[in-house]
Amino acid sequence: MVSPPRQPGPEAGPRLPPAGPRPALRTRAGILALDRTVVVGVLNATPDSFSDGGLHADPGRAAATAAEMVAKGAGMLDLGAESTRPGAAPVSPEEELRRLLPVLRAVRAAVRVPLSVDTTKAAVAGAAIAEGADVVNDVSAGRWDAAMFSSCAAAGVPIVLMHMQGTPATMQAEPRYRDVVGEVTSFLAERAALARAAGIAAEGIILDPGIGFGKTVDQSCRLLRRLDALVALGYPVLVGVSRKSFLGRLLGGRDVGERLFGTAAAVALAVAGGAKLVRVHDVAAIHDVVVVSEAVLGA
Repeated sequence: MVSPPRQPGPEAGPRLPPAGPRPALRTRAGILALDRTVVVGVLNATPDSFSDGGLHADPGRAAATAAEMVAKGAGMLDLGAESTRPGAAPVSPEEELRRLLPVLRAVRAAVRVPLSVDTTKAAVAGAAIAEGADVVNDVSAGRWDAAMFSSCAAAGVPIVLMHMQGTPATMQAEPRYRDVVGEVTSFLAERAALARAAGIAAEGIILDPGIGFGKTVDQSCRLLRRLDALVALGYPVLVGVSRKSFLGRLLGGRDVGERLFGTAAAVALAVAGGAKLVRVHDVAAIHDVVVVSEAVLGA
C-alpha cells in the first residue's frame, strides 16, 4: 500500500518576519537594521590582544583596514584599546585613551557605519562618544564603573552588556556554574533591567553571552547551543566567537590563525540560534557564512 504524501508542517513554509516594526538599532551614525544578522568587524588598537594585537595601532593602517572591512560586508566596527584576552592586565584610562582616540578619529573619518568602543570605563566611553563613537561595548556589563549606565543614558547611545565570570586576569581559572545557561541569562536580564532603570532605552540594549569569558569549552558550547534562552529575553544578541581558544581546543590545539573554519561553524550556529550581531576578525569570509546561513533558515 502506498502511503499518502506527507503533508507539509508549519516548518515547511518560508520563515516570515515577525509582525510589527523591523528590529533596528538607532545610533548617531544612522539606523542599523537588525532584520538580518550584522557582521561586526574587530579593530584593536592594542599591543597585546590575542589575535590582532599591534596590527592596528597606527591610525592610517586602522582606517584602511576599517574601510576594507566595510567594503567586504561589515555593518558595524568595534574598536578597543585594552586587551580582554585571558590573563590580560588592566590599563589606566589615560593609556587606553592614548591608544584609542587617534585610531577612532581616523576610522571615523574613513567610514560611515556605526562604531562601537570596547571599554569598561565611563570616562573612556565619554571621550570616545565625543570623538564619534556610536555604541559602547562593555564586557563588565556596567559592573566595574558605576557611572557607565548614566553616561550612556545621558549621551543617548546603545550599550552592549556582556557576561564574564571574574576578570580577564582570572576568568579562565576554573570557571564554575551549576547551570551556565540559566545563570548567564539571569545575570544579563538583571543587568539590562538596571540599564533601563538608569535611563538607557530598551531598544538600545544588546546582550552578549560572553563565549570564552570565564567559561570552559563545554560551557561555551552549551551557551551557543542554547542561545535561544538569551534571545527569548527580547533584546538583540551579539555573539563573539571569532578565533577564540575554545575553538582551538576543540580542533586539537590549533593556533589563532588556523581557526577560521571553526569560527565559521560557530557563527553559522549563532545565526541559527537567533544572534543579530556577530563580532569577527575575518569579515569577508564570515559575511558569506551569514548570507548562506540566513538563506537556508529563510527557505
